[in-house]
Amino acid sequence: MTTGSSFKLLSSREIDSLHVTLETYEHTKTGARHYHLATENKENVFLVALKTVPTDSTGVAHILEHTSLCGSERFPVRDPFFMMIRRSLNSFMNAFTSSDWTAYPFASQNRKDFDNLLEVYLDAVFFANLHPLDFAQEGCRVEVKDPKNPKDSELEFKGVVFNEMKGAMSSSVSRLWHTMSSHLYQTTTYHHNSGGEPENIPDLTYDELKLFYKKHYHPSNAVFMTFGDIPATEHQQKFETLVLSRFDRSEESIHVGSETRFTQPVHVEGTYGSADPNDQTSVVIGWLLGASTDLEELLSAQFVSNLLLDNSSSPLRKYLETSKIAETPSPLCGLEDSNQEMAFLCGMEGIDPSNAQQFESEVMALFERLADQGVPLEQQEAVLHQLEVSQREVGGDGYPYGLQLILSSLAASMHGVNPADILDIDPVLTELREKIQDPDYIKGLIRHFFLDNKHRVTLTMKPSEDDLLRAKQLEKARLAELKSTLSDDQLQALIDTAQQLKERQEQEDDISILPKVELSDIHSDIPRHDPEVDPDIALSSYVCGTNGIAYHQVVFDLPELNEEEQSWLSLYTSMITEVGYGEYAYDEAQLRQSQTVGSLSAYSSLMANTGSEFSVQGYIHFSGKALNTKVDDFVKLLNQVVHNARFDEAERVWELLLQMKHRKHQSVTGSGHSYAMLAASAAWSPLSAINHRLGGLTGVHQLMEDVKDISCLERVLPILQSIHQKVIASPMRIAAMSDGQGLPLLQEAIKSEWQAGSNFNQGVTDITLNVQPASRKQLWATNTQVNFVSRAYKSAMHTDDDAAALTVLSSVLRNGYLHRAIREQGGAYGGGASQDSASGVFRFYSYRDPRLAETLDDFTKAVEWFLSKEHGFEPIEEAILGVIGSIDKPGSPAGEARQDFHNRLMGRSYKDRHEFRDRVLAIDEAELKRVAKKYLLGAEYSEAVITSEENAKALNQAEWDVFTV
Repeated sequence: MTTGSSFKLLSSREIDSLHVTLETYEHTKTGARHYHLATENKENVFLVALKTVPTDSTGVAHILEHTSLCGSERFPVRDPFFMMIRRSLNSFMNAFTSSDWTAYPFASQNRKDFDNLLEVYLDAVFFANLHPLDFAQEGCRVEVKDPKNPKDSELEFKGVVFNEMKGAMSSSVSRLWHTMSSHLYQTTTYHHNSGGEPENIPDLTYDELKLFYKKHYHPSNAVFMTFGDIPATEHQQKFETLVLSRFDRSEESIHVGSETRFTQPVHVEGTYGSADPNDQTSVVIGWLLGASTDLEELLSAQFVSNLLLDNSSSPLRKYLETSKIAETPSPLCGLEDSNQEMAFLCGMEGIDPSNAQQFESEVMALFERLADQGVPLEQQEAVLHQLEVSQREVGGDGYPYGLQLILSSLAASMHGVNPADILDIDPVLTELREKIQDPDYIKGLIRHFFLDNKHRVTLTMKPSEDDLLRAKQLEKARLAELKSTLSDDQLQALIDTAQQLKERQEQEDDISILPKVELSDIHSDIPRHDPEVDPDIALSSYVCGTNGIAYHQVVFDLPELNEEEQSWLSLYTSMITEVGYGEYAYDEAQLRQSQTVGSLSAYSSLMANTGSEFSVQGYIHFSGKALNTKVDDFVKLLNQVVHNARFDEAERVWELLLQMKHRKHQSVTGSGHSYAMLAASAAWSPLSAINHRLGGLTGVHQLMEDVKDISCLERVLPILQSIHQKVIASPMRIAAMSDGQGLPLLQEAIKSEWQAGSNFNQGVTDITLNVQPASRKQLWATNTQVNFVSRAYKSAMHTDDDAAALTVLSSVLRNGYLHRAIREQGGAYGGGASQDSASGVFRFYSYRDPRLAETLDDFTKAVEWFLSKEHGFEPIEEAILGVIGSIDKPGSPAGEARQDFHNRLMGRSYKDRHEFRDRVLAIDEAELKRVAKKYLLGAEYSEAVITSEENAKALNQAEWDVFTV
């Protein structure tokens, strides 16, 4: 069957559990595939992906992903991608580089906006300009540090991807993964770091980039994927007109290839650069499994991985958590199934290197025991239950739901598997339920994947300060050697190129050639959710399209806690669903959870009181989800966990503390800009101050100090028990979300389970904070090659009319000045500004930044730039579009209902939110200049940076309070 004259329909398959129809097409001329997920959802998603297989670690695929978005044939402006972010109502825009593919996705609820983005994306991917100066900006270039004195000046590397990967590879986990991959995969593209190794990125030439583009960025090597209510034929007409009609089928064949299998396991020892005493030795074992293109092999591997590691009752997870030869499981545990040949990893952190052999022997003995004795049927059934819940859940609270479906099947699609086979797991679940009735089924899989598989690597990685110093010395020596070979003319050429790039970055492009939406394209209303409220038990019930899943939330007022109790609050909420309850030890409790619910979680939330910023409203949230068929057991389980959680399991609490300590420490370089903003904000906002102490850098630092040996439990256990008793004695409220069939069942179960002995109350408990605002500078030293920089000003709370203008102002400053100064010219991976109306703080920030003092200067210059000239309405309109797009971004059905419940809890009425949105739409330049002068010009501020001890030397440390984390 042919659609129009360009695409042939190969298959159509309804996936009932997802309420979509997957249509598979092939472009007759080029062979490009198009997979369309037809549904009634109005948030349409587009993605085009290309198989990209680097043969080195220069980051060519990654740098090409960046550079292709810097101007194209129809849109020859310097920065169309970031410009379109400003001229769009998108709910998602980005690009990704994976190990063997590169993808360009976006999503929008607005049809005009979707068509605009489609034109720009298709032109960027298939007709990129690849300007050499854009390659220099995005990849890596050499500059003279002091161009006024070039003969005596040092050289330096600059570039967005170069600094991005310096930041990424500062993570011990990233270094561990790429080292393991380089040994597990000896001959295929996975041997290399597709993102780029900082020491190899400078080797990439512009000509090599162009050759890679010519080979890989062709429709014959492309997969198009769409989701939503726009028919496939309409997409295909645009694909044909805008791109495909200009191409013939390519004869270039791009394959990953297959690994030559080991005949004996391999043992490797290595080091990674770190001067951080909290970084410890890791041992990880990796197995190369079968092809992900073999559907039976793929699904069997996923099942076994979940069975081994899903929760603390799972056999391998339990061993890793309770072993006495190491501190905690490695974050790398699990199945890597996106590569053409899969890998399974398990490992430990905080292990003595001399115990590596014992660890390997114990893991292999565990597999021998499982292959001999099997795994209890109830554990296997629990895994299938979890798969069913995850299959049915309608997401959309992080990525758009359609994009989640597309990305979950993209790797398989790139390797030639029909995504329907990945998305439609109901037949798989039926088949697995039959197979697991045979006791030998799981025994055979364990033997197949692990015991009979000789392609195994055991990697021991130790932290090494010498490695850290060596990397810096090698870079410095490389630049010095390069300079020694340069003539005066060549030095001048570097200076000239840097000047040309600066002029290009500052040029005013004719952006009118880019399509855009306007304020008139914005719909006038926002969705409204009106729950059914039962005042007798403070129950708010929402009917929403949850596809057979029930969501239940119980919220307690945060009680008055002393300072020590407050410091352990986030750990209390992290632990409570991980310990035992009532008569059940933690491992039994974990199995019951896996059998009954999709998930259980707990967290705390704080909000400044509308009457006084020096008091807060605080809440403890307990929530979960389960199939409608299990709501009775679900509600009972949540009640039992909430009221009967056991903090008397000392060994379990110690295991969890070690896991959380490692996890928090590793999060600093990944979320450095968020931590830095919170630290800077803490100077002005009591709410930010307590959040900084509970979950910010102060909290991380305190956790490192407190959790050093098991003797800390003598102090910690009574604190956790005290918090718990105070929480469950506090006033509570309840929320229920499900579809039309499930909600009555959920309501009935809730009324039955929570009625007796519950303290229902719709009042609010206020907590007074003793925090004195004051300007300060904080420098946090950690193991990082790049910096995270922030500045914060006292601004307006969400109840103040100025909050809307400050929110728009943050976008204007980011779009008009900070993006160019910090990212393009400064070389940081990102930078900008944001207004936090919940805390009443305006923040500037940078992310994976090679600079410190210069970035702080740019924060000042951004305000001066905005106030020193007339800007006209266009940049204001672009900022408003971005803010409205963020406000109107859809979530999952349950997520939107949950957000409405939280808004009501926090006193944010529908009317308040609508008025804020209306104020945003009415902002003009005069209003923005008024709030910029009022809150930012010449005002006091606080600053926080996360950096290394070496980089910190660039600052006058006498002016800073210095901490380590």
